[in-house]
Amino acid sequence: LAGGVTAANILHGSANTIGGQSQTIKMRWGSDGEGLKFAGAMPGIKFALGENVKQSNWEGQNTRYPQTRMGVEQVLRDSFLAARHYQKAWAAWRAAPRGTAEPRRDLQLDTLVEILEKKRVIHIHSYRADEIFMFVKIVKEFGFTVATFQHVLEGYKVADAIASIGAGGSTFSDWWGYKMEVLDAIPYNGA
Repeated sequence: LAGGVTAANILHGSANTIGGQSQTIKMRWGSDGEGLKFAGAMPGIKFALGENVKQSNWEGQNTRYPQTRMGVEQVLRDSFLAARHYQKAWAAWRAAPRGTAEPRRDLQLDTLVEILEKKRVIHIHSYRADEIFMFVKIVKEFGFTVATFQHVLEGYKVADAIASIGAGGSTFSDWWGYKMEVLDAIPYNGA
């Protein structure tokens, strides 16, 4: 507070294609966890693309899925298709006669349905233009909302695509050329 930070968006890490739900908080001295929640803030979730997710170039044996950028795209598409199916199953159950067995509850799919219904926004860790463009295509296919592309170091290459879905960007002002997948980053990206 003394430094001027009055609010924060607490996000999950970037090791998973679909990470955890986020929480926007207001810094309130002496408040408990519930008291810190920023009333009226749109719920969010952290997604990620790139090296952090696939980890295929990291030391040691990696057996996690996905290990390719194409696999990351497939995880996204499969997850949103499953969420659509889940959403339809619940709609059918609500319209069915009383006594019909309800669908099995799935907390992960509940969150993805919130995204499809524009009740939760995405903050997505991204670097490369090809991945940013891929994600924009998925957004258009499924019709959900992206609040921000985090890092978005090659956003300058696909700024028109990002603008076409109304998303914002949060990029580095310094120390942006620190690993292979950010070699095309430029200091003027934000501008």
